[in-house]
Amino acid sequence: MDKIRVSLLGATGMVGQKMIRILANHPYIDLVKISASGSRTGKEFGKTVNWIEQGPIPDRYRNMPMVSTSPEDHRDVDYVLSALPPEAAEGIEVKLIKNGINVISNASPFRMSEDVPLINPELNFNHLEILEDKKTKYVKNPNCTSAIMAMPLAEILGIDYSRISIVSMQAISGAGYSGLPYMSIDDNIVPYIHGEEEKIPAEISKMYGSVENGKIKNRKMRINVTSVRVPVKVGHMGVINVETDADPDLEKLKQNMGNFSPLKRFSGLYSAPPHPLVVHEEEDRPQNALDTYNGMEIHIGRISYRDGILRMVVLGNNLVRGAAGITVLTMETMKQMKLI
Repeated sequence: MDKIRVSLLGATGMVGQKMIRILANHPYIDLVKISASGSRTGKEFGKTVNWIEQGPIPDRYRNMPMVSTSPEDHRDVDYVLSALPPEAAEGIEVKLIKNGINVISNASPFRMSEDVPLINPELNFNHLEILEDKKTKYVKNPNCTSAIMAMPLAEILGIDYSRISIVSMQAISGAGYSGLPYMSIDDNIVPYIHGEEEKIPAEISKMYGSVENGKIKNRKMRINVTSVRVPVKVGHMGVINVETDADPDLEKLKQNMGNFSPLKRFSGLYSAPPHPLVVHEEEDRPQNALDTYNGMEIHIGRISYRDGILRMVVLGNNLVRGAAGITVLTMETMKQMKLI
């Protein structure tokens, strides 16, 4: 099998390191180049990175010289995967696209553009169809919290509801390795994260939108979000309340969530979990310490209905389902759809 040759921008960051770990032994995606800021160009990866991933740097990448973000250094790959911070991503990614280089990106710029698909594969792989006639392909991943909180809604949106309220409790890794000073989060909860409360409803509405005339039309959804930063390393948790008078059958809802597997029509999805939604019956689950280890699954617990409110607690790994893993799964899905 011919492998898909990819390069990685932002390789030294937390998401970049996670992506290197995921791709190190991938059967058909070959990470052949790694890149970071200009000051590190030409230096060996292992000598410049502050490696925080569990286990050692994969041998292949330890001594690999890092390339620049310039299009000239990426013309010989099939796709560029971007784990750049948003302030750097916009200009670099636009330059790559203008030079005919395909990009799949974690960064926020252009997520809401109607001609750029925002992909959470189990929910909206069909949105990738707008790329069929595009010579150069540009794909975005959702915000890490949006990617996680959107997943269980797939089995809820068929219910007649009036409003969805989400309180997200987001791990410090969502802010990057140096994103929060120790003194600001140790023994503390910060009840505000800049931009999150606007991003999450908008992105979920786009993921659940429809394709019309080659563009993505957002679904009209009433979603209120409160975002809170909590002192855990990995795992974004949310409490979702759905206002509805439908009196849903909770056992059927749990069964449907457990059976949710829309990607089973495709073969060769190396990163796709067989059961994307995992339902817990224990009163004290899900928990960050117990339920984020597998990465791509979304864990759901405390499902209840009372006084017109359907409630559940949702948890996902923000570095895998919310970032690096979703990038890889999107590429795998594109291959199966013959878009690569």
